[in-house]
Amino acid sequence: MIALFWLSLFLIAFTYVGYPLTMALLARLRPRPVLVQPDFPRIDVLLAVHNGAEDLQAKLDNLLALDYPGDRLRINVVCDGCSDDSESIARSANPARVRVFAHPERRGKSACLGETIRMLDSDVVLFTDVRQRIDALAARELAAALADPSVGAASGELVLDADDGYGRGVDAYWRYEKALRRLESRSGSLVGVTGALYAAQRKLIPHVPAGVVLDDMWIPLGIAASGHRVVFVQTALAFDRTPSNPADEERRKRRTLAGNYQLLHLQPSLAVPGRHPLALRLWGHKWLRLLAPWLLALALLCNAILALRGGALYPTLLALQLIAYTLAALGRGWPKLTAFVPIRLATAFLSLNASAMLALSDYVKNPSAHLWQTTRLGDAPR
Repeated sequence: MIALFWLSLFLIAFTYVGYPLTMALLARLRPRPVLVQPDFPRIDVLLAVHNGAEDLQAKLDNLLALDYPGDRLRINVVCDGCSDDSESIARSANPARVRVFAHPERRGKSACLGETIRMLDSDVVLFTDVRQRIDALAARELAAALADPSVGAASGELVLDADDGYGRGVDAYWRYEKALRRLESRSGSLVGVTGALYAAQRKLIPHVPAGVVLDDMWIPLGIAASGHRVVFVQTALAFDRTPSNPADEERRKRRTLAGNYQLLHLQPSLAVPGRHPLALRLWGHKWLRLLAPWLLALALLCNAILALRGGALYPTLLALQLIAYTLAALGRGWPKLTAFVPIRLATAFLSLNASAMLALSDYVKNPSAHLWQTTRLGDAPR
């Protein structure tokens, strides 16, 4: 029981503290800087949309205004079973700059991406989502990173605007996640990219099968398997707002985390060190996070049993655990209390781990849940 308790705590600590410290040490001792240089390859922007009329016009205006040579950047809008005005909005744009692929039946984002990528002929494909606004220099910055011959994919940075207590909790975790991605990039490769904004060498993009939930992991992991790096470009920015509704955010997280289970199901070798170049990083960044809620439950159970045996150490540790869970419960029950930092962080942490636990059940019940998510945030911590 003692061994289980301390092993659980160690693995939890390694997941959220030890792995980032390991990446920081590698980045310091064995840095791998990106050889950035100005370059203007031909870019195909790929934007898949399902009933995105509310945001599509602003997104097209944003993309057409990017600071990149107009004759080197083409926008491809894929309308996936849209029943609103998305297709008509896309077709009203400049046909010399914007191509439209319309599918009457809703098939899911990955099916749209996989089919359309095969019809592109540019040097680089830039992936983005309909909601987020992209900084004018984003395409230039991503292209400059891809000029390094060792780089196969480059991720932009998603900047979240938090305006309430719960949103600030999500933003705090997202800032932690971005710091980790910077360290992974400086020491080698990321294990995933920001779905709202990333670019890849077209010739290196693997086939994206229908039904894949996380194209923003499937594509970079396929590129990394070819021996190329996946890097983080802090100067390529996309902007979005954090969710203010915890229930909506948890549904989105559960779908995303179920996508991690799907990756393991589709490619079990991703969990085997030596089978994929990023297998160990996947354990540190992704797979241990899927185990974390179960480790937390095991630590609590073991701690409760050990506390009954007397002494001062285990009752004290149990009290600290219970205080942390109480703070999280207060944040969930009374959202205004998340204005206080300890409650805000405890609430966000518990929400993340509860979502990871429930995501396993979601995936087992419906492993084909590949259609579009209904929540508004395009990308967030996983």
